[in-house]
Amino acid sequence: MAERTSDNVIHVSGSEEVREQNIRRAKEGRKFRVNTTLIIIVLILLVIGGVYIYSQIRTFNAIKVVKSSETIYEANAEYLEFGENLLRYTPDGVSYIDSNGDTVWTSGNDFKVPIAESSGNYAVVADKGGNLVAVFGVEGQISTVNMPYSICDIDVAKQGAFAAILESDETNFINMYDKNGKIIYEMQTSIDKSGYPMDISVSDDGKKLFTSYFKLDGVNIKNNLTAYNFGEVGQNENADRMVGGYSFEEEYIPKVEFVTNDIVAAFSDKEIILYNMKEKPSERGRAEYGGDISSIFYSSEYIGIIKPDSDGGSSTSYKMVVFDLSGKQSFEYAFSMDYDRIYADENEIIITGSNQCLIIEKGGRTRFSYTFDNMVKSMIPSSKTNEYIVTFENKTETIRLKTEDK
Repeated sequence: MAERTSDNVIHVSGSEEVREQNIRRAKEGRKFRVNTTLIIIVLILLVIGGVYIYSQIRTFNAIKVVKSSETIYEANAEYLEFGENLLRYTPDGVSYIDSNGDTVWTSGNDFKVPIAESSGNYAVVADKGGNLVAVFGVEGQISTVNMPYSICDIDVAKQGAFAAILESDETNFINMYDKNGKIIYEMQTSIDKSGYPMDISVSDDGKKLFTSYFKLDGVNIKNNLTAYNFGEVGQNENADRMVGGYSFEEEYIPKVEFVTNDIVAAFSDKEIILYNMKEKPSERGRAEYGGDISSIFYSSEYIGIIKPDSDGGSSTSYKMVVFDLSGKQSFEYAFSMDYDRIYADENEIIITGSNQCLIIEKGGRTRFSYTFDNMVKSMIPSSKTNEYIVTFENKTETIRLKTEDK
């Protein structure tokens, strides 16, 4: 208790002084605990960051086979990323292969010339020049649809809706169907006016469509790109839902692709043109390149081309050029390899050919270069870090990258 003396001086009793000391100690203790907790959190974040940086800059030179499964060799088998695993398709049917290399299911279909596209957990396989389209989810076949005219091209959205270009003698149709085969919309174009369909691409949400048409006008080449919107904006625009178009003289554009839900890349024989298309199209940027190209690739983070490298000194010398989604060059990468397949995702580019593979990070650094004992048919990442599903002629292996001292 505090006491007042005759000189008006306040003295604090012993019990009050002890109380104030205890309060001070408690505050200091809480402050210490808070500081200690913050230090621990910072240390944990530094460790996590260090592990992440190490995993990003680490290179590998060897493999460990995690799982191996025998498969029947078919020269005409093709492979496509599907879900987090593989879709295998041939003229006789379609199979789903999991990350262990095991066949989860098989669907028997009759495709004379099979073409396939996938997006997320859905895929469509069609008979090019024929009439059959089959829709698949990771659980198996969902539907089959018989088209009224010959199939030129197909594409699929992430919810399973798919678009098909159909061709009759004088008319083309672009039809959209849901995953069960019910028609959503139909567009009709004249070959005389629009030309021949080259490619189509459907946005992830299935609401937007981008097309490329080729027309020979006498001796002149003309390429038309057209954008459609089947949401509210397109409904308010006009009856055919067209919301924009572009014409090119003496330029050939065989490939268009929604690299994200709102960005389209058009790959021509001279350049890559990028468009914003949240609702209507507008030019976003251009990536120009000189000379002939051998291949194109793309992901939701970048686009790229591979062209012969005359300075490389051999017929298998190539130069990879990668651009961001504004058309600005990110890096160049020279390599010498007789390749036949390219896989690209947000993090890396995988090139395979013969019995070789090359993995390049999106920043341009070599992550892995390896020569297998067998011919590689396909190679994609599995759902686990540093693991890949590799399909050979007579087996499928799940491999894990590792580093060995040389």
